[in-house]
Amino acid sequence: MLRHRMENSRHGRDRTPPPHATWHRSTCDASGPAPPTSQVPQPPPPPPVRPALLAVLGDVTRYCCLMGALVWITLRGTTASGYDWQWHRLWRYLFTTAADGGFHSGPLLDGLGVTLQVVAASLGLALLAGLLAALLRQSGSRVGRALAMVYVETVRNTPLLIQLFVVYFVLAPVLGLGRFTAGVLALSLFEGAYIAEILRAGILSVPTGQWEASRSLGMDVPGTYMEVVLPQAARTALPPLTGQLVSLVKDSSLVSTIALHDLAMQAQAVAADTFLVFEVWFFVAGMYLALTLSLSALAQLLERRLRYEF
Repeated sequence: MLRHRMENSRHGRDRTPPPHATWHRSTCDASGPAPPTSQVPQPPPPPPVRPALLAVLGDVTRYCCLMGALVWITLRGTTASGYDWQWHRLWRYLFTTAADGGFHSGPLLDGLGVTLQVVAASLGLALLAGLLAALLRQSGSRVGRALAMVYVETVRNTPLLIQLFVVYFVLAPVLGLGRFTAGVLALSLFEGAYIAEILRAGILSVPTGQWEASRSLGMDVPGTYMEVVLPQAARTALPPLTGQLVSLVKDSSLVSTIALHDLAMQAQAVAADTFLVFEVWFFVAGMYLALTLSLSALAQLLERRLRYEF
């Protein structure tokens, strides 16, 4: 009898539907299919371009106001010392207009154009040199790692001016390089050593699971770098790369020491011709500042876009 009661109790529990099944059936009968219990999390939408641009412009405006206040304090101090400012004499060295209304650039604008060419060419070669050195540092070849380490440590621990003289006076005559090519080569090798360490840090920041997942999918090493590692490393390395680009713009003024007519060289000629030393160098410093702020604003917009793409 006890066994018979236990079997009846077990059959009664088996016939009782579970609570979630009763809820699911009643819900389906009353209002159609049940809503999903979980949803796949969606990434946040990228911010609109206009607010991001306004934020960058606001930062640039505040920075310009601060620099303007510093310039005003400097001008007040020089005025108290009795210096006669003659800013109106600089405009003809910036641009001139002919009688027929044509526009002719002055020596300062010509020098700015040469500086932009030097920066653009040096940046491309520096990124290439830095990427090759970073990949060699991460390779399995002992010779490759040793060569990359010697290049990075030698270039980073010697002055840029000495490297520029070595390239121009030693390598350029042997290789038949001109002033522009020698200056670009020296700047590229110097900045590439710093970029190599920045990119290597970005590569090391990629989780190990990304490498293992790529290997499990059958991807080779070059494909893993191009499709998986480098896109993620670029997001981490972009802020320090921006700082290195700003340093490249400022370091480009040293090519004037090899008689390359960049902005710094033209400023020296104008200052020697007009004796407006303070006006010329303050104005040239403002041109460098405008160039670096523009590059920093573009890099900040790119950084925000990469932040929401991954």
